[in-house]
Amino acid sequence: MPKVTFKEDLCKGCELCTTVCPRGIVTIAKDRINKKGYNPAIVTDMDKCTGCAFCARICPDVVIEVEK
Repeated sequence: MPKVTFKEDLCKGCELCTTVCPRGIVTIAKDRINKKGYNPAIVTDMDKCTGCAFCARICPDVVIEVEK
């Protein structure tokens, strides 16, 4: 099963990753704020992740890592 890791404190909440996820499981965490003052991106249901890494490829700040 793939594992997606976000460096949440470096995420600026640009939401690009949320637009490319084919499963719609990457979203912005509205319930927390990182050290930079942004709501970071998270995966809501890791079991549905296919490991496509579209989210990691589109991230301009390289804060997403996908392990297959």
